[in-house]
Amino acid sequence: MSVNKNALIRYQVLDRCFRNTGRMYFWEDLLEECNKALMDFDPKSEGIQRRQLFDDIRFMESEAGWSIPLGRIRYGRKVYYRYEDLSFSISNQPLNDSEAEQIKSALQIFSRFSGTPQFEWVNEMIPMLESKFGLIERKSEIISFESNIDLKGLHFLTPLFNAIVNERVLLVKYKDFKSSEPYEITFHPYYLKQYNNRWFVFGLNSDNQVPNWNLALDRIESLSETTQKCKQSETDWEEYFFDLVGVTRPESGILQEIVLKFSPEVAPYVITKPIHPSQKNKNDSTGLEVKIKVIPNFELERLILSFGEQVKVISPQDFKERISQRLKSAGHLY
Repeated sequence: MSVNKNALIRYQVLDRCFRNTGRMYFWEDLLEECNKALMDFDPKSEGIQRRQLFDDIRFMESEAGWSIPLGRIRYGRKVYYRYEDLSFSISNQPLNDSEAEQIKSALQIFSRFSGTPQFEWVNEMIPMLESKFGLIERKSEIISFESNIDLKGLHFLTPLFNAIVNERVLLVKYKDFKSSEPYEITFHPYYLKQYNNRWFVFGLNSDNQVPNWNLALDRIESLSETTQKCKQSETDWEEYFFDLVGVTRPESGILQEIVLKFSPEVAPYVITKPIHPSQKNKNDSTGLEVKIKVIPNFELERLILSFGEQVKVISPQDFKERISQRLKSAGHLY
């Protein structure tokens, strides 16, 4: 397999086009998309010609490539190209030897940054990638990452990701925990987020014009693409989630300073694993005082309650009373 950067760009473009059900891609369209991507990568690129395009397609269909299930569908006197299996993607296929060597080389470069300020994530990323892609020869597994293999809805992750990338509007059949029957919504997906081993997708619910509608993937029953034009999101999603613990942003929620007092027994745990990036600590013999600036929500309440008797809410008063009431309600169960 060619490891040429331009070739990889073309393969990725063709893969995206073959998966897109919202448009018919004839060979002229495929050539245009490839050359557009090459120009974006290198403005001096002269692009490719028809012969190279068909060579790329033949390679992708071969065993040396990815054995793609490519259909050729006649439309009048012309033929357009689309995967026979729309869930297929070259990104989902196992690594071949050449790709594995490329990733190994990249990891060797990444390892040079390990321990450098602002590159702390490298320490976690390298072993995860090495384990994920099978880049280390071993007789048994030596590292494990938290996951829930029995969680429903994970098969929707790839089509949702593709819908976001290709700006497609979806018809989603959904059944939340409060509804007795599933219902359908027209959904413009913008952002995927994982929290507490569950995946969520955020986007515009065009039926009620809510721009930050939240769907849990394990509650989705089915989804399909529509021909509607996707509306662009004006939300900075990284900024949207920064003031939250979890994924729920209450409609009337406002940013508040939450002050907590943890017992000396759990203080080291809370210091080494902060509950929010805004956390400020003041530790003494009586315990750890923590201040965070967040929008209070259900996930924050659940996190605080998980510490049981080893944490006390100092302020604000309304949040303190809400936690107190939940603890009293829990006590009545015993």
